Amino acid sequence: MKGLILAGGHGTRLRPLTFTGNKHMIPIANQPILFYGLKHLATAGIRDVAVILGPIQEGIRETIGDGSEFGLSISYIVQGEPKGLAHAVRCARDFLAEEPFLMYLGDNLLQSGVGPFCRRYEKDNSDAVVGATPVLHPESYGIVELDGDRIVSIEEKPRHPRSNLALIGVYLFSPRIHPVVAALSPSKRGELEITDAIWNLWKAGGKVSVLTLDGWWKDTGHPDDLLEANELVLRTMPAESFSQQGRVDPGAVVEGPVGIGPESVVESGARIIGPAILGAGVRIGPGSEVGPNTAIGNRVSVDRSSVRRSIVLEGARLEQVSLVNSLVGRGVEIRSASRPPRDITLTIGDSSRVLL
Repeated sequence: MKGLILAGGHGTRLRPLTFTGNKHMIPIANQPILFYGLKHLATAGIRDVAVILGPIQEGIRETIGDGSEFGLSISYIVQGEPKGLAHAVRCARDFLAEEPFLMYLGDNLLQSGVGPFCRRYEKDNSDAVVGATPVLHPESYGIVELDGDRIVSIEEKPRHPRSNLALIGVYLFSPRIHPVVAALSPSKRGELEITDAIWNLWKAGGKVSVLTLDGWWKDTGHPDDLLEANELVLRTMPAESFSQQGRVDPGAVVEGPVGIGPESVVESGARIIGPAILGAGVRIGPGSEVGPNTAIGNRVSVDRSSVRRSIVLEGARLEQVSLVNSLVGRGVEIRSASRPPRDITLTIGDSSRVLL
């Protein structure tokens, strides 16, 4: 079995104007989103993986390399303009050959990994296995309608949804999908829709299994989704992931599961409340409180500030501010001449400066 990871702007909803480079490389619990999918594929025993690159490719090849760090052998295929998920399958046709494959959208996170998909594929002898989970806004997703275990309909972003079961961004296909994809015409959105391919496969007599997810799933298309994903990952990380390699000075308080990277320091008078994770070279100064549900990237400085349920990327500097539910880009400076009387919520792109 082979794997496909889609990265680099395949219909992503968080525009690159907000953060420099690729959204799939924004850290969740201090690891790029894309890494979670790669690790899931490796854990499921998939070794030969192609990363499908869209128009936003910065940092992907340089960070992932040949995949050996993940136990994978990685190839790169340039899709170019995002013409739909089924178009990405067309682009990977030679790589996939006649093997089954698992396709994973790089901005998705799911707690259970992809092992259940592989097991269901083998058990049912399926031509496709798709994951589904109830959502609050089904008009924003590909939707599957079921009657018991029988598929009634599959539709991409329906104006009037007939179900609240959304197809998540993980799909497992047999080679039988290729002639179906080859025969697709663009949808009204101008894309080759993977939902149309699945529906046409089913209508042609292919066996499509719907896997209802156990555990949480997040599509990280908006800043709020990134913060929720960060919280979910931090709250479900194993205890061994919260290693403390840095220094905690006498008079500092560390409560709950907290990871502290090398050469980081929590100074006297500072408080860290888990779950929280600090990268390398971080300084948390006196009078500061970090956490819970917060990830602080490498070389961040926090002085006399509070940071809760937030993601702060590398090189940021915070002074006398109180942030909650915030996403702070790389190299950002936020400071106030006097401590603000209330919490503020910010989404700030890379290399910005905010004076309060």
